[in-house]
Amino acid sequence: MLKKIFYFLVMAAAMMTLSMSGVLPGFHVDGFQAALLGAVVLALANALLMPVLFLLTLPITVLTVGLFLLVLNALMLWITARIVPGMHLRDAFTTVAASVILSLVGTVWNALFKDDKRRKRDRE
Repeated sequence: MLKKIFYFLVMAAAMMTLSMSGVLPGFHVDGFQAALLGAVVLALANALLMPVLFLLTLPITVLTVGLFLLVLNALMLWITARIVPGMHLRDAFTTVAASVILSLVGTVWNALFKDDKRRKRDRE
């Protein structure tokens, strides 16, 4: 449970960093509270909507050799920004770029804690 809370804090910090760094001027989060809520809503969207949309768009994903997943990730971020007050995305390029960066942060997180799951399973 503590790892999940820390994950949301890391994702919120990544959103705040993107917002304040000026790397993506079209991505803005009004404060850490909005970023934290955004991290939670994004995780819920990825858990609830993404599997359904993935199945519905599987033929397109196969035809594009998986590149359509970038569009699905951007769609999840766009939905999140529409739900969370204080989270703003200017255009499609910003949305796709932000979703790629946040996906990379999540991938690094999963890579760091994947070994923990394996070690725990091996001990049992």
